[in-house]
Amino acid sequence: MVKVLTNSERKPVHIAMFSGGAGSAYVAYHMVQTHGKENCRLFFTNTLWEDEDNYRFMYEIADYIGLEITEVLDGRTPEEVFHDYKFLGNSRLAKCSEELKVRQTLIFLEELRDKENLEPILYFGIAPHEKHRRGPIDTNSIDKNIQKAAGLRSFYEHFPLEPIETRFPLIETIRRDIDAKGIIQNEWGIQLPRMYTAAIKEAKAGNNELAKRAVELGINGFSHANCGGRCVRGGLQHYATLYAVWPEQYKEQEEMEERFREKFEKDVSILKRNGKAYTLKQFREDIKREGIEKYLLFKDETIPCVCSFS
Repeated sequence: MVKVLTNSERKPVHIAMFSGGAGSAYVAYHMVQTHGKENCRLFFTNTLWEDEDNYRFMYEIADYIGLEITEVLDGRTPEEVFHDYKFLGNSRLAKCSEELKVRQTLIFLEELRDKENLEPILYFGIAPHEKHRRGPIDTNSIDKNIQKAAGLRSFYEHFPLEPIETRFPLIETIRRDIDAKGIIQNEWGIQLPRMYTAAIKEAKAGNNELAKRAVELGINGFSHANCGGRCVRGGLQHYATLYAVWPEQYKEQEEMEERFREKFEKDVSILKRNGKAYTLKQFREDIKREGIEKYLLFKDETIPCVCSFS
């Protein structure tokens, strides 16, 4: 008879949920310094829509830390998932994240337990906005990053076959405020992903007047790098930024949305306005008619999915 080990009997393995952002990169470094390379792994779920510069950043960070990246992928793009389920992802429900990231993560974690007798402990690079906050995660916090962390902890306590421990060093254990971006760029000598400063780059390039306006309004780039700017969890500000900075990517997403609507003959959209479908085509037309300024300053209420960079 094969003995089934419990989580307390398995050897712990520390896993950084590697998302391509400064927060997760610094947490990965902190994890390795604390527990040693031999007890750690970098884990990345690839949606096939990632921005090309995220790959560059991740591999440079992996080289600096001294660990290889464990990459898993479903093989489908988010659009293919939408068509398979006949459901277009939006800020409220994103089957792409569920299938391409969460499902693949759970499979990987259970295989660690079943095949390698390892007990995973997950590390996330989520940081609080409130600089004075430290200690246990308060599920009642008004801070959305803390809410997201609490949601992740609850998920991994209930959905795997056995609960999986989650850790958020930037919130719980590091006792000083960390300028992860500054450390990575100035001390480690690694250029940050271009999505942080995409608007600045496009504004300097020459004739992108919308990017110049975004920078004037304090929008230097994207708040997260999900799917190279095409994240369906993004709101009005996110897509206004995408239109200003990378209009070709906006066009690709608009065309993807229109293909879905035509194929399934459904009045659905990624964005919502006044409780109704609000297509990217409509949004683009409104931007041209009303100006982009108010949308660039619009405060999105959506919380990016697990892979968000911070």
